[in-house]
Amino acid sequence: MGIFRKSRKKPKKGTTPVTDENGLPDFSPNPITNLILTDIALRGVSRFARQMAEKKMLSKRYSREDARKAIDNRSISETLMAAGLARVATRSVPGAVVIGGGLLAKALYDRSRSRKARAEGQKALHKRMSDSGNG
Repeated sequence: MGIFRKSRKKPKKGTTPVTDENGLPDFSPNPITNLILTDIALRGVSRFARQMAEKKMLSKRYSREDARKAIDNRSISETLMAAGLARVATRSVPGAVVIGGGLLAKALYDRSRSRKARAEGQKALHKRMSDSGNG
């Protein structure tokens, strides 16, 4: 049975393995560096997942290229507003209630005037898609 067991290399004398208090490996012996690296990795994965979900949602109705253009041509103010609202909604329960209530009210308002809202939304999306060729 001992034949298939993995042998572990022993650390060299005078060096300590980089592990946390639970024995799990770390990137660096400095915990702040590990925190920064983890934060960067999580933000990257989160951004990638968000963009893929947005493209997938838009590609149900539009071509893959048009969906990419619509996402890539988002203005700075739209991006900052979405990030700010998401931050407020995730930091506290009252923030989540206010932001969620506002989104629900907007959805119900758009449903009450669905034809006009759909036409306005499609017009804005097509404008964003057509602006991609200019920049």
